[in-house]
Amino acid sequence: MKRLILAAMLASGIAATPAYADDALKAAIASKDRTPANVTRDGARHPYETLQFFGIKPSMTVVELSPGGGWYTEILAPYLRDSGKLIMAADSPTSDNENSRKSAERMTKKLEANPGMYGKVVRGQFEVPRAYNYAAPGTADMVVTFRNLHNWAGAPGAMDAVLKSVHTALKPGGVFGVVEHRANAGKPYDPKSGYMLEADVIKTIEKAGFKLAAKSEVNANPKDSADHNKGVWSLPPVLANKDVDREKYVAIGESDRMTLKFVKQ
Repeated sequence: MKRLILAAMLASGIAATPAYADDALKAAIASKDRTPANVTRDGARHPYETLQFFGIKPSMTVVELSPGGGWYTEILAPYLRDSGKLIMAADSPTSDNENSRKSAERMTKKLEANPGMYGKVVRGQFEVPRAYNYAAPGTADMVVTFRNLHNWAGAPGAMDAVLKSVHTALKPGGVFGVVEHRANAGKPYDPKSGYMLEADVIKTIEKAGFKLAAKSEVNANPKDSADHNKGVWSLPPVLANKDVDREKYVAIGESDRMTLKFVKQ
Protein backbone atom coordinates (compact mmCIF):
# COMPACT_ATOMS: atom_id res chain seq x y z
CA MET A 1 0.00 0.00 0.00
CA LYS A 2 1.49 3.30 -1.15
CA ARG A 3 0.40 5.53 1.70
CA LEU A 4 1.87 4.71 5.09
CA ILE A 5 -0.53 4.69 8.01
CA LEU A 6 0.78 6.48 11.10
CA ALA A 7 -0.09 3.59 13.39
CA ALA A 8 1.94 1.23 11.24
CA MET A 9 4.87 3.64 11.28
CA LEU A 10 4.83 3.82 15.07
CA ALA A 11 4.47 0.06 15.40
CA SER A 12 7.52 -0.49 13.22
CA GLY A 13 9.61 2.01 15.12
CA ILE A 14 9.76 4.50 12.25
CA ALA A 15 9.83 7.97 13.74
CA ALA A 16 7.51 10.93 13.43
CA THR A 17 8.50 14.63 13.41
CA PRO A 18 10.62 15.80 16.41
CA ALA A 19 8.73 17.60 19.17
CA TYR A 20 11.07 20.56 19.71
CA ALA A 21 10.29 24.01 18.26
CA ASP A 22 12.98 25.69 16.17
CA ASP A 23 12.39 29.44 16.16
CA ALA A 24 15.50 30.09 14.06
CA LEU A 25 14.19 27.79 11.34
CA LYS A 26 10.78 29.43 11.48
CA ALA A 27 12.45 32.82 11.10
CA ALA A 28 14.48 31.68 8.09
CA ILE A 29 11.34 30.38 6.39
CA ALA A 30 9.46 33.60 7.19
CA SER A 31 12.29 35.83 5.91
CA LYS A 32 11.32 38.66 3.56
CA ASP A 33 14.49 37.91 1.60
CA ARG A 34 12.99 34.75 0.15
CA THR A 35 11.75 34.85 -3.44
CA PRO A 36 7.96 35.41 -3.35
CA ALA A 37 7.32 32.69 -5.93
CA ASN A 38 9.22 30.23 -3.73
CA VAL A 39 7.19 31.14 -0.67
CA THR A 40 3.97 30.22 -2.46
CA ARG A 41 5.20 26.63 -2.67
CA ASP A 42 5.73 26.16 1.06
CA GLY A 43 2.33 24.48 1.34
CA ALA A 44 3.47 21.74 -1.05
CA ARG A 45 7.03 21.38 0.20
CA HIS A 46 6.64 21.77 4.00
CA PRO A 47 10.17 23.07 4.63
CA TYR A 48 9.82 23.45 8.40
CA GLU A 49 8.43 19.97 8.99
CA THR A 50 10.84 18.39 6.50
CA LEU A 51 14.01 19.92 7.93
CA GLN A 52 12.86 19.24 11.50
CA PHE A 53 12.24 15.64 10.57
CA PHE A 54 15.82 15.37 9.31
CA GLY A 55 16.97 16.75 12.68
CA ILE A 56 18.69 19.87 11.44
CA LYS A 57 20.30 22.24 13.99
CA PRO A 58 21.70 25.75 13.35
CA SER A 59 25.19 24.70 14.49
CA MET A 60 25.54 21.93 11.90
CA THR A 61 27.67 21.70 8.78
CA VAL A 62 25.09 20.88 6.11
CA VAL A 63 25.65 19.98 2.46
CA GLU A 64 22.87 20.67 -0.02
CA LEU A 65 23.37 18.47 -3.10
CA SER A 66 22.31 19.92 -6.44
CA PRO A 67 20.31 22.92 -5.16
CA GLY A 68 18.88 23.82 -8.58
CA GLY A 69 17.52 27.35 -8.43
CA GLY A 70 18.15 27.57 -4.70
CA TRP A 71 14.68 26.97 -3.26
CA TYR A 72 15.98 25.35 -0.09
CA THR A 73 19.19 27.39 -0.18
CA GLU A 74 17.13 30.48 0.61
CA ILE A 75 16.16 28.83 3.90
CA LEU A 76 19.35 26.98 4.76
CA ALA A 77 21.76 29.89 4.17
CA PRO A 78 20.35 32.29 6.79
CA TYR A 79 19.52 29.45 9.18
CA LEU A 80 23.12 28.18 9.25
CA ARG A 81 24.86 31.53 8.75
CA ASP A 82 25.73 32.47 12.34
CA SER A 83 26.77 29.23 14.03
CA GLY A 84 26.82 26.56 11.31
CA LYS A 85 27.92 26.15 7.71
CA LEU A 86 26.09 25.57 4.45
CA ILE A 87 28.03 23.88 1.67
CA MET A 88 26.27 24.26 -1.65
CA ALA A 89 27.33 21.28 -3.73
CA ALA A 90 26.60 22.39 -7.28
CA ASP A 91 28.04 23.28 -10.66
CA SER A 92 31.37 25.09 -10.58
CA PRO A 93 32.13 28.43 -12.28
CA THR A 94 35.44 26.92 -13.37
CA SER A 95 33.99 23.69 -14.76
CA ASP A 96 35.27 22.43 -18.10
CA ASN A 97 31.63 21.80 -19.08
CA GLU A 98 29.90 24.80 -20.68
CA ASN A 99 26.41 23.98 -19.38
CA SER A 100 27.77 23.58 -15.87
CA ARG A 101 29.52 26.95 -16.08
CA LYS A 102 26.30 28.64 -17.21
CA SER A 103 24.38 27.06 -14.36
CA ALA A 104 27.07 28.20 -11.92
CA GLU A 105 26.91 31.73 -13.29
CA ARG A 106 23.17 31.87 -12.62
CA MET A 107 23.73 30.79 -9.04
CA THR A 108 26.58 33.27 -8.63
CA LYS A 109 24.22 36.10 -9.56
CA LYS A 110 21.72 34.90 -6.96
CA LEU A 111 24.35 34.71 -4.22
CA GLU A 112 25.96 38.03 -5.04
CA ALA A 113 22.60 39.81 -5.11
CA ASN A 114 22.23 39.30 -1.35
CA PRO A 115 25.60 38.99 0.43
CA GLY A 116 23.95 39.41 3.81
CA MET A 117 21.98 36.25 3.19
CA TYR A 118 24.50 34.19 1.22
CA GLY A 119 27.88 35.69 2.14
CA LYS A 120 28.94 32.70 4.24
CA VAL A 121 27.79 29.97 1.87
CA VAL A 122 30.64 27.66 0.87
CA ARG A 123 30.56 26.42 -2.71
CA GLY A 124 31.69 22.94 -3.62
CA GLN A 125 31.83 21.20 -7.00
CA PHE A 126 29.19 18.56 -7.61
CA GLU A 127 28.77 17.67 -11.27
CA VAL A 128 27.36 14.22 -11.95
CA PRO A 129 29.08 12.17 -13.31
CA ARG A 130 32.27 14.24 -13.56
CA ALA A 131 33.19 15.69 -10.18
CA TYR A 132 32.33 15.28 -6.49
CA ASN A 133 34.57 17.81 -4.75
CA TYR A 134 32.40 19.52 -2.19
CA ALA A 135 33.43 18.57 1.36
CA ALA A 136 36.42 17.15 3.16
CA PRO A 137 35.94 13.54 4.31
CA GLY A 138 34.09 13.14 7.58
CA THR A 139 33.22 16.82 8.05
CA ALA A 140 29.47 17.10 7.34
CA ASP A 141 26.80 16.59 9.96
CA MET A 142 24.08 16.34 7.35
CA VAL A 143 23.65 16.03 3.60
CA VAL A 144 20.28 16.81 2.06
CA THR A 145 18.89 16.54 -1.44
CA PHE A 146 15.45 17.34 -2.78
CA ARG A 147 13.91 15.64 -5.84
CA ASN A 148 17.23 14.76 -7.46
CA LEU A 149 17.63 10.99 -7.17
CA HIS A 150 15.69 10.28 -10.36
CA ASN A 151 18.22 12.34 -12.33
CA TRP A 152 21.15 10.31 -11.06
CA ALA A 153 19.39 6.97 -11.43
CA GLY A 154 19.31 7.38 -15.20
CA ALA A 155 23.08 7.63 -15.71
CA PRO A 156 25.14 4.41 -15.47
CA GLY A 157 27.18 4.38 -12.29
CA ALA A 158 26.10 7.87 -11.25
CA MET A 159 23.97 6.86 -8.27
CA ASP A 160 26.73 4.72 -6.79
CA ALA A 161 29.25 7.56 -7.21
CA VAL A 162 26.91 10.11 -5.63
CA LEU A 163 26.14 7.91 -2.64
CA LYS A 164 29.82 7.11 -2.16
CA SER A 165 30.59 10.83 -2.08
CA VAL A 166 27.83 11.44 0.48
CA HIS A 167 29.07 8.61 2.69
CA THR A 168 32.61 9.98 2.51
CA ALA A 169 31.58 13.55 3.34
CA LEU A 170 29.48 12.67 6.39
CA LYS A 171 30.75 12.20 9.91
CA PRO A 172 30.07 8.79 11.49
CA GLY A 173 26.39 8.83 12.41
CA GLY A 174 25.76 11.76 10.07
CA VAL A 175 22.36 12.16 8.43
CA PHE A 176 21.46 11.85 4.76
CA GLY A 177 18.04 13.43 4.18
CA VAL A 178 16.19 12.61 0.97
CA VAL A 179 12.97 13.87 -0.61
CA GLU A 180 11.98 12.20 -3.89
CA HIS A 181 8.98 11.77 -6.19
CA ARG A 182 7.33 8.48 -5.22
CA ALA A 183 6.10 5.91 -7.72
CA ASN A 184 3.01 3.87 -6.97
CA ALA A 185 4.16 0.38 -6.05
CA GLY A 186 0.76 -1.00 -7.03
CA LYS A 187 1.05 0.05 -10.68
CA PRO A 188 3.56 -0.59 -13.51
CA TYR A 189 6.74 1.37 -12.84
CA ASP A 190 8.15 3.67 -15.52
CA PRO A 191 11.79 4.58 -14.76
CA LYS A 192 11.54 7.57 -17.13
CA SER A 193 8.58 9.09 -15.30
CA GLY A 194 10.63 11.04 -12.74
CA TYR A 195 9.11 8.91 -9.99
CA MET A 196 11.02 6.25 -8.03
CA LEU A 197 9.90 3.25 -6.02
CA GLU A 198 10.43 3.89 -2.32
CA ALA A 199 11.55 0.31 -1.63
CA ASP A 200 14.20 0.57 -4.37
CA VAL A 201 15.48 3.89 -3.03
CA ILE A 202 15.85 2.52 0.47
CA LYS A 203 17.58 -0.64 -0.75
CA THR A 204 20.03 1.32 -2.92
CA ILE A 205 20.97 3.81 -0.22
CA GLU A 206 21.33 1.18 2.49
CA LYS A 207 23.58 -0.83 0.17
CA ALA A 208 25.88 2.23 0.05
CA GLY A 209 26.55 2.10 3.79
CA PHE A 210 23.55 3.85 5.31
CA LYS A 211 20.73 2.72 7.58
CA LEU A 212 17.16 3.98 7.25
CA ALA A 213 16.47 5.74 10.55
CA ALA A 214 12.98 7.09 9.83
CA LYS A 215 10.50 7.99 7.14
CA SER A 216 7.77 10.59 7.09
CA GLU A 217 4.59 11.26 5.14
CA VAL A 218 4.93 15.03 5.51
CA ASN A 219 5.35 15.44 1.73
CA ALA A 220 2.78 12.83 0.70
CA ASN A 221 0.06 13.81 -1.79
CA PRO A 222 -2.77 11.24 -2.00
CA LYS A 223 -4.18 13.05 -5.06
CA ASP A 224 -1.15 12.10 -7.16
CA SER A 225 -1.62 8.80 -9.00
CA ALA A 226 1.97 9.02 -10.34
CA ASP A 227 0.95 7.77 -13.80
CA HIS A 228 0.73 10.92 -15.93
CA ASN A 229 1.49 10.95 -19.64
CA LYS A 230 4.52 13.21 -19.21
CA GLY A 231 5.53 11.85 -15.86
CA VAL A 232 6.01 14.04 -12.83
CA TRP A 233 6.54 17.02 -15.12
CA SER A 234 2.82 17.01 -15.92
CA LEU A 235 2.25 18.43 -12.44
CA PRO A 236 3.06 21.89 -11.02
CA PRO A 237 5.34 23.69 -11.19
CA VAL A 238 6.35 22.49 -14.68
CA LEU A 239 2.90 21.68 -16.14
CA ALA A 240 4.49 20.05 -19.19
CA ASN A 241 1.13 19.52 -20.91
CA LYS A 242 0.59 23.29 -20.89
CA ASP A 243 -3.13 23.98 -21.39
CA VAL A 244 -4.13 20.34 -21.87
CA ASP A 245 -5.87 19.20 -18.66
CA ARG A 246 -4.22 22.10 -16.87
CA GLU A 247 -6.98 22.46 -14.29
CA LYS A 248 -6.76 18.75 -13.46
CA TYR A 249 -3.02 18.89 -12.84
CA VAL A 250 -3.23 22.12 -10.87
CA ALA A 251 -5.90 20.51 -8.69
CA ILE A 252 -3.60 17.54 -8.02
CA GLY A 253 -0.77 19.85 -6.97
CA GLU A 254 2.88 18.90 -6.65
CA SER A 255 3.96 15.26 -6.66
CA ASP A 256 3.56 12.63 -3.99
CA ARG A 257 6.95 12.41 -2.28
CA MET A 258 8.82 10.07 0.00
CA THR A 259 10.78 11.74 2.82
CA LEU A 260 13.55 9.53 4.16
CA LYS A 261 16.18 9.96 6.86
CA PHE A 262 19.29 7.78 6.67
CA VAL A 263 22.26 7.55 9.03
CA LYS A 264 25.83 6.76 8.00
CA GLN A 265 26.97 3.41 9.33
